[in-house]
Amino acid sequence: MPDYPLLFRSWLDRSKTLYFAYDLAARRVVYVSEAYAQIMGRAAAQVNEDLPALLERLHPDDLLMLRRQLALVLDNELVQDVEVRVLEPNGQTTQWLSLSACREQLPDGALYLSGTIVDISRSKADSLNAQKFNAKKNATLEILSHDLASPLVLTQQITQHLKSQFTKTDEANQHLIKLIERVCTDGLNLIRDFVNQEFLESSSIQLKLERTDLVGWVATILEEYQRSEQHMTLRFDFVALQQPVYVTLDVNKFEQVINNLISNAMKFTPDGGHITVKVAQQQDRAVMQVTDTGVGIPEHLQPVLFDKFTKARRPGLRGEKTTGLGMSVMQTIVELHQGTIGFTSTEGQGTTFTIEIPALT
Repeated sequence: MPDYPLLFRSWLDRSKTLYFAYDLAARRVVYVSEAYAQIMGRAAAQVNEDLPALLERLHPDDLLMLRRQLALVLDNELVQDVEVRVLEPNGQTTQWLSLSACREQLPDGALYLSGTIVDISRSKADSLNAQKFNAKKNATLEILSHDLASPLVLTQQITQHLKSQFTKTDEANQHLIKLIERVCTDGLNLIRDFVNQEFLESSSIQLKLERTDLVGWVATILEEYQRSEQHMTLRFDFVALQQPVYVTLDVNKFEQVINNLISNAMKFTPDGGHITVKVAQQQDRAVMQVTDTGVGIPEHLQPVLFDKFTKARRPGLRGEKTTGLGMSVMQTIVELHQGTIGFTSTEGQGTTFTIEIPALT
């Protein structure tokens, strides 16, 4: 019978994936593939000498999470794709590593941890940049839809006033007024349909979950809104009661939820109003709130707000269109993250939406 491990030796030594085996009793790495030199920049023979320093360079939050995951491995669970950050002395992230491991027990009773480590620095940087770009893009879409809709709504109001000034016999001017009115309506519908389509398309894809710092991520989204304050006559505040707050998210999906909540707040908050986004951790739950100083939700509409094709749909203060699907889709996305979404609202005073999802403790 062939020595099966030897059959894979050439692959193990040439692969860019680092393979390892750790003797739990001896507390030593007994095998590491040649990819160690490529990933760590040191000879494979130095792995045991390097291990303490490498652990010290892991981000403290990631090291805590890694220890919890390794405890699961010791309970004979398979742990896959645990992402950790390797830091420079100045605290900057220099590398992202992905670790997978399982427990192995040999016939003689000896216990080992075996697994792989992959350098995902490049793909992680691309992913983080894409997330940041997507956050800015979606926030910009909402800001543009607000900014573009406002003058169209004003033009509509002017045309309604002008219409009353002309007699029915003044057919030429009546025709021009109707033309302007229709162009404004078509423009408003086009703006809102485009933003809604972006939201609905991105909400229909299967979840891709990853560990995320909710505070840092939401702060990135709010940056675009805060930059636009002077043009939108609305004030945006971000409050983080703890940081970081780690959760497991499909970032693109959840971003749509946040943008939609902020968009709704913008629709129903008069000029000069405030919109505040707050993130906190309460024991094992991450809590995010979006609060506005707007007109509030009429009491008779509140019980059906999350219904699909809800009767609670209504145009915004500036004539913004709504599909009536948004709140239902948002609730679905939050529930897919094992979370809940609810609200409190008082007419004439404003609304607060609250989302709770599991926090990584």
